[in-house]
Amino acid sequence: MNEGLSTRCVHAGELDDAHGSPHTPIYTTTTFKFPSTADLLDVVDGRKSGSLYTRYGLNPTIASLEQKLASLEDAEAAWAFCSGMAAETALFLTHGREGIVCLGDAYGGTLELISSQLPLLGIPGHFLIGQELGRLDDLLSQGAKLVFFETPTNPTLELFDIHAIAAMCHRHGARVAIDNTFASPVNQPPLALGADFVVHSCTKYLGGHSDLTAGALMGSKELLAPVWNWRKNLGSMIAPEIAALLARSIRTLPVRVRQQNASAQAVAEAMAKHPGVARVLYPGLPDFPGHDLAKKQMSGFGGMLTIEVKGTGEDATRVADRLKLFALAPSLGGVESLVTQPCTTTHHGLAPEERARRGISDAMLRLSIGLEDADDLIADLNQALG
Repeated sequence: MNEGLSTRCVHAGELDDAHGSPHTPIYTTTTFKFPSTADLLDVVDGRKSGSLYTRYGLNPTIASLEQKLASLEDAEAAWAFCSGMAAETALFLTHGREGIVCLGDAYGGTLELISSQLPLLGIPGHFLIGQELGRLDDLLSQGAKLVFFETPTNPTLELFDIHAIAAMCHRHGARVAIDNTFASPVNQPPLALGADFVVHSCTKYLGGHSDLTAGALMGSKELLAPVWNWRKNLGSMIAPEIAALLARSIRTLPVRVRQQNASAQAVAEAMAKHPGVARVLYPGLPDFPGHDLAKKQMSGFGGMLTIEVKGTGEDATRVADRLKLFALAPSLGGVESLVTQPCTTTHHGLAPEERARRGISDAMLRLSIGLEDADDLIADLNQALG
């Protein structure tokens, strides 16, 4: 039976429990015993599935979560990690050694990893902003084998055509990895559009309550198999307690995200009419540059939007400081609404000239819309902008 996403979020991966629990219990066990050496070797050598050692991921709670994560993206397999950056690192070390191309804006930690840390290991990184997409073919011809991008991007919500870019990359024998954190599996299916990998910072929408840190990598069994040893030996395994908390959160993912979609649309439309706002970046607005593409490859426009305050960066800071319902904090995707000024947080590490080249002004405020009433959020923004 082809079950819907909401059904899979609740039931996928759940293990039968002798005591009748509808959800997989938390196995805090670090090591698991066997009736014989032959049984142990069957698991060690991969002839049989089973539990062995939690740092390896061979733990029932973690295995249950990974089946649920794979189901979210209609993937053959998924690996869970202690953070989104851990998932990206294992992916890059496995499949990016011949060169990584990062398209558009990305999380600041991702930019730093590709530009500063990976080159120390001999892994070249290349960066193209949206207007430079025409150069991608040349970089692929020169040997880069992994193309990584967010869509929508952080913080300008720029969109990239997953299907078209994947087709180009595959002609060159390169793989495509999408950070689907902003969109979430509720709003966008990268694998179905041609991507090879999906990465999530599960800390955000999948966790959804600002109470856990985790990451995930989804894709085919063949492509994920070599990532396993990197995760094991880098020690970047998720803890069983966090795995259970994340599985709990995923059960309500569609309900949360769909409400955040609706509230973000209402907030974006209200801010687009506000005299104190120079522009609003949100894929659900008809005048947004990527609106047609969003309608094509997304089923919802997401809970993230960016407003640019009329005035200077100092003016935007004053607006952020006056907000009452929006918490002034980094991160996103939780039940509470958050505001952050990219020049002071997510992209603080970029030089002002580079932020300007990427279209990130100091007057921008990125909003993560939570589950409060949209009218209350709009009222809070109005008073802060007043």
